[in-house]
Amino acid sequence: MRFIADFHIHSHYSIATSSQLVVPFLDLWGRKKGINVIGTGDAVHPGYFNELKENLVSSDNGLYKVKKKRLLPEVTKFTSSEISFVLTTEISCIYKKNGKVRKVHNLILAPSFSSILELQKQLRKIGNIESDGRPILGLDSRDLLEIVLNAGAFLIPAHIWTPWFSVLGSKSGFDSMEECYGDLTKQIFAVETGLSSDPPMNWRCSFLDRFFLVSNSDAHSPEKLGREANLFDTELSYSSIIDALKGKNNGFLGTVEFFPQEGKYHLDGHQKCHTRWEPDQTRKHHGICPVCGKKVTVGVLNRVMELADSAPDRPFKNKRPFISLTPLKNILAEILGTGPQSKKVSVFYESLISKFGPEFTILMDIPVKDLCRENELLSEGIRRLRGGEVFLEGGYDGAFGSVKVLKTN
Repeated sequence: MRFIADFHIHSHYSIATSSQLVVPFLDLWGRKKGINVIGTGDAVHPGYFNELKENLVSSDNGLYKVKKKRLLPEVTKFTSSEISFVLTTEISCIYKKNGKVRKVHNLILAPSFSSILELQKQLRKIGNIESDGRPILGLDSRDLLEIVLNAGAFLIPAHIWTPWFSVLGSKSGFDSMEECYGDLTKQIFAVETGLSSDPPMNWRCSFLDRFFLVSNSDAHSPEKLGREANLFDTELSYSSIIDALKGKNNGFLGTVEFFPQEGKYHLDGHQKCHTRWEPDQTRKHHGICPVCGKKVTVGVLNRVMELADSAPDRPFKNKRPFISLTPLKNILAEILGTGPQSKKVSVFYESLISKFGPEFTILMDIPVKDLCRENELLSEGIRRLRGGEVFLEGGYDGAFGSVKVLKTN
């Protein structure tokens, strides 16, 4: 079975997230987007754990579905198959190692509520798991991995290049996976590339060849689901998904990506000083912002170039294809000359998915000629998007970049 999966999201218990990050709304937006498997996010948080148990029922395959009485009335508009959920959580590990403070985010996928309970039991011994949906713990990532493995779960290093909170980040990360995870590195089979990098950037680092490259939305609201996602062709079960990510079957097909320039840490710079640099400009200025005289935040592109040792076009076993997209509402906002969150855009969006099906279907599959009968600018925008004919402005130091498909100058 072919399906789309987005594993890394958050709940309303996480800081700076939408109050609608609850199971019924995640289910609804999964249908709107055309996602088949969604991570619950924040499953270790006791409050959200209880909500998950109230809202979900086991499918007896390591995945869960929403109890019928918990579904929102709007789901009747969508005839696609039911959404499956996988229990996931992100852990923020902040600790000192090799003389430097490390800040690493790790994504965990678990097969059952009992596995989550075991994680809760062990993590409570280390720190507070109730203050934030994504708990912040003084725990070495290698030791977290050991706890995860003992609970029968699976760990994926999250957004591995993000400057501040990742295994390879420029501010608080390491220069190799082994430096972070030590003797247990061999128990990691996939890494999350993050919004500010894409597969070709990661292919330049041969030390990542042994890992599958996955992509997820890291959504802080239901509407952000699927801004990056994973493509599978396998049995719809937890074990089959994990086996695919371990290379035990051929079920992992590739990813749906942001254009990395759209990510908020792609380039170097200082947002408050409006200093945005490509890596060569950063080197020219010795990394010092000319406005404030402080060091700029070194972004993902620069960090990848620092560790790169290979050409992106070389073949290797775990290499998978990908497609770069931007959310449909961004294209509609261009057409209407307004913001992506405006009421006009929302009305247009809802009308399109009611006629053509989920957002991913519109962005990837509906023939352009069919879209042209609906709206000429829409069809041209989708045509350009599929062909990579886009105008990009790189994000930096926490400010998202932009992707335009209808810009003429």
